[in-house]
Amino acid sequence: MLKIDRFEGDMAVIEYNGKTFDLPRSLLPKEAKEGDVLKLSIEVDKEETEKRRKKIEKLMDDLFE
Repeated sequence: MLKIDRFEGDMAVIEYNGKTFDLPRSLLPKEAKEGDVLKLSIEVDKEETEKRRKKIEKLMDDLFE
């Protein structure tokens, strides 16, 4: 469970499994407040990943040719 412990300036202090970490407040919903429990969903951006892979591949080709 992710819980907003408190806000410190533009950062939110998030509690997870007894530990805390900072997260930019801008990544949270505007209505989020101290004590709120957060749902987290992470997914791979396959399109952006492929773009970056191609860019790196091209840079490596240019460097080693």
